[in-house]
Amino acid sequence: MAFDYGLNFDAIDFRKRPDQYRVGMGEQGVLLVEPYKSEILPLWRFRTPDVARESAEAIYGKFEEYRRADDFVGMDMARKFIQMGYTRARRYANHRGGRKYREDGSEHERTEDPVKAESAAIFKEYWDRIRADSDYLLRKRAHQKKYG
Repeated sequence: MAFDYGLNFDAIDFRKRPDQYRVGMGEQGVLLVEPYKSEILPLWRFRTPDVARESAEAIYGKFEEYRRADDFVGMDMARKFIQMGYTRARRYANHRGGRKYREDGSEHERTEDPVKAESAAIFKEYWDRIRADSDYLLRKRAHQKKYG
């Protein structure tokens, strides 16, 4: 089932109401689902490889914390922030200033910022680890089967 952007995100505590959470595609809802957004967003940074590694490790630590608490929604939100670390760092690696398009809709020329590329690669390692995690995948399928 697709991510439901029509929900009243200001009123829902998804820790108390995991039945309202949908995995969606990619990073959908990453900046909407509380209390996870407030718990994870302060950890999310990718400016340099050192900052990215510290961030990815901290977010992965939250992933494991949520696993221990049997909190799939938290696990999935941590995955989304790690995925977003990769995609945003790649955008900045490919496009100076992080902007892919000009105001007229044409695409900026691609560049290669090796610092941002290394930051992206760090997040990709953690994202790949989660995508290969059999426990996470079982929990994901169970959540989708139960709630959509």
